[in-house]
Amino acid sequence: MNTGETKGKGEGKSVTDLARPEIVAMKPYSSARLEAPGRGILLNANESPWPLLDEELSGLDINRYPEPQPEALLEGLADLYRVAHNQVLVTRGSDEGIDLLTRVFCRAGQDAILHCPPTFGMYRVAAQAQGAAVVAVQRSAGSGFELNGDQLIGTLLGDDRIRLVFLTSPNNPTGDVISRELLLRILAAATGRAVVVVDEAYAEFSETASACELIAQYPHLVVLRTLSKAWASAGLRCGSVLAQAEVLALLRRVIAPYPLAAPVTAMALRVLQPDMRLRQQKLLRELSANKKILLQILQDRDWIKRLWPGEANFVLLEVDDAAGLLAHCAAHNIVLRGFPADPNLRDHLRISIGSSSELAALKNALDDWKENSA
Repeated sequence: MNTGETKGKGEGKSVTDLARPEIVAMKPYSSARLEAPGRGILLNANESPWPLLDEELSGLDINRYPEPQPEALLEGLADLYRVAHNQVLVTRGSDEGIDLLTRVFCRAGQDAILHCPPTFGMYRVAAQAQGAAVVAVQRSAGSGFELNGDQLIGTLLGDDRIRLVFLTSPNNPTGDVISRELLLRILAAATGRAVVVVDEAYAEFSETASACELIAQYPHLVVLRTLSKAWASAGLRCGSVLAQAEVLALLRRVIAPYPLAAPVTAMALRVLQPDMRLRQQKLLRELSANKKILLQILQDRDWIKRLWPGEANFVLLEVDDAAGLLAHCAAHNIVLRGFPADPNLRDHLRISIGSSSELAALKNALDDWKENSA
């Protein structure tokens, strides 16, 4: 698509013009720790001067409020994702980033988000909680859940309510990625109209180039990343919103004063150390090998109608009896992901890549299922 065809109305607009006016006008909450460094005699934040836990045991001053945006963690994440230091906002997982974006850019009863189901459900939940409309460009089961880029762009250009376009690459649960060509077309169409959010929670499992490379060129591009998946740290709830400083300044107006607990920051910094990065690469290699094993386990099962291997740490299946297979595996102490509430996925299951022993147990359960269903 010619980018000149899609500017027109929004040309010359700043990304701030897309935000809710009341957010732009809002004076952000200024925490005690933000206004003054966490050193010296601290009598400014109504804290206890003594810790309750043994500091030698915890190693952390948990009697003090933590840094709102820990500098060392910002630097580590900026280095990891190859963006500028001022292009990182640390959040409680990607979920908080989604919520912040929706609150900043969507007015209740007036604005809308665009998403492409089946996809991550929190986009819809955040929009509904905000009172924003949800516009869906459905991925059709008949086309293998392939994303229809022309339909997406047409929908965006035809609906002035849309303020956020949520894209997931690799997508959950289908595992497919958005091509750079399509992403550039969407960014061109969204100029002056909407913020494009690329959720890259599973990016480390794919060889596709990250959209982070485009942040410096596109003020209306936001990328979401997380330590939950490929960094084996889901329990930390540590995510990142990556965007130009103008967007992050808006999000800072509504983010909680102290979003990250001190132990979370400490463990996240440990995860980002060089030796841990080497261990993470080994983990990714092991997961890749185990994914091949899982695909072999699933091969030639006559009750599998279709399989999407995708580019993430899971696969998606369409099966004869999803509910029955879920129950059968649960009886073998194996929990798979079903989608009984989604009409488009009612006959589908998602299987995450497990350890070798977990996959062996799954194979035994699936062999038993084949015998019982024969």
